[in-house]
Amino acid sequence: MGIHESGEMYLETIHVLLKKNGTVRSIDISEHMGYSKPSVSRAVGLLKKGGYILVDADGYIALTPAGLEVAQKIYERHTLLSRMLEALGVSPETAAEDACRLEHAISDESFGAIKKFMNNWRP
Repeated sequence: MGIHESGEMYLETIHVLLKKNGTVRSIDISEHMGYSKPSVSRAVGLLKKGGYILVDADGYIALTPAGLEVAQKIYERHTLLSRMLEALGVSPETAAEDACRLEHAISDESFGAIKKFMNNWRP
């Protein structure tokens, strides 16, 4: 199953919430993303079916290795693109919003070039 932008967003959110809180349930995702419980429930079902997450009997969500790989990739893109935009003078709020859109659309090649540049760049 290929992953769509919305799936990437959910996986990134799960990753961030796991890092922050140690555990994640659908309600946490719903509150964090501002989505309805039925929308989150549907997405969780699709991610589970796709092999990206596991959900235990108590509703706690864990990332599978495949899910973690996608989540880390998107999270890295988000943080690096946010940092780059802020370095260019964009406000932190706008940088985060724009990075959220860019992280899903940018090619691996372009992101690699930006990453290399940002890792060598000194203000």
